[in-house]
Amino acid sequence: MARGFVKKRGDTWYAYWRDQSGKQRAKSIGSRKKDAEAFLDTVQAKVHAGTYRHIEDVTFRAFAEQWLNDYASISVKASTFTTYKGRVNGSLMRAFGDRKLTGIGTADVQRFLADLSRAGRSPSTLRAYLVLLHNMFEQAIRWDYLLVNPTHGIKPPRLPHKEMDSLTPDEVRALLHGADDRYYALLATAIMTGMRQGELLALQWDDINWNNGTIRVRRSLFRGKFVDPKSARSVRTIGMSDRLAAILLEHKVSAPYSPYDLVFPSTDGTPMDPANVRNRALDPALHRAGLRRIRFHDLRHTFASVLINQGENLKYVQAQLGHSSIKTTVDRYGHLMPGSHRGASQRLDSTLFGDTVQILDDRMLTRAPEEEQARSVLRL
Repeated sequence: MARGFVKKRGDTWYAYWRDQSGKQRAKSIGSRKKDAEAFLDTVQAKVHAGTYRHIEDVTFRAFAEQWLNDYASISVKASTFTTYKGRVNGSLMRAFGDRKLTGIGTADVQRFLADLSRAGRSPSTLRAYLVLLHNMFEQAIRWDYLLVNPTHGIKPPRLPHKEMDSLTPDEVRALLHGADDRYYALLATAIMTGMRQGELLALQWDDINWNNGTIRVRRSLFRGKFVDPKSARSVRTIGMSDRLAAILLEHKVSAPYSPYDLVFPSTDGTPMDPANVRNRALDPALHRAGLRRIRFHDLRHTFASVLINQGENLKYVQAQLGHSSIKTTVDRYGHLMPGSHRGASQRLDSTLFGDTVQILDDRMLTRAPEEEQARSVLRL
């Protein structure tokens, strides 16, 4: 294989070589000839060893557009793609747009995250951008645009612990008592099924099986469009109690006609605006009930909390909520299991030593003379 060479053009030295296929490659190195020669020796050694990979020279902008169009658009949900597209065309393009992809290092990514933090973005948002960049750069490696991922080694920002809020059974009854008739069934279904807001607003009458008392969750509403649920596990069948069935049957008589067959449509039959769920359904009901302000998602937490506190198996709770992993259910709700740790220390004594009381009595009798002697010394 022919040896490469270095050549000066203007004030810059360039290295020229041929790859394994015989195609000539070139790269600008800098103002010093010895740097160009050192680079040439390194790259030719890789060519001879068969480990050379040619990295395409592209800008972040060009790569990001390709990533969105050729990868993300067919690899993620429509709702996720919309989020990715907004972040890529917004903050990421402003930070990295016209920079060479190979020129973006770990320090650059860390600085980008720090700038977001200083601008008031939350730790969860920073983590989301870090995950997005990590996934993008991994694809860049597969496309021969990068050799290493500059996000490696960056520690994700710590998320502050947030306590979940949920309603007690008494508060649930108060909330439903204060609910407007038009939204009573919506709030009751949210509390008694744990369905996400988007899943409720996309629910159709055909999804309800009156004979076996179940509700099938198979899609969600996102920005006015029907999309697949959050994950594969989110497609699920939820148990419907007799009381909830009666509530929904009564609601069906008075619900507006919907050409989409929606259970909870707007007054003109179209999908309900999520903002109206809070402003017209939840907040007024909370106010009339004299309850604190909570999120609509906290009704889902209420459902999970009630199931756990009545002793339901966590695998059943996972299935009803549509969590992708039992770990998610345990991490979020395991602490609510009633009496799960009560008496554990006492049971440990019993397991290891048998009759705990007798052991304590024997030990006290054994130590009594020593304690009496200690008391005598103290009295001297």
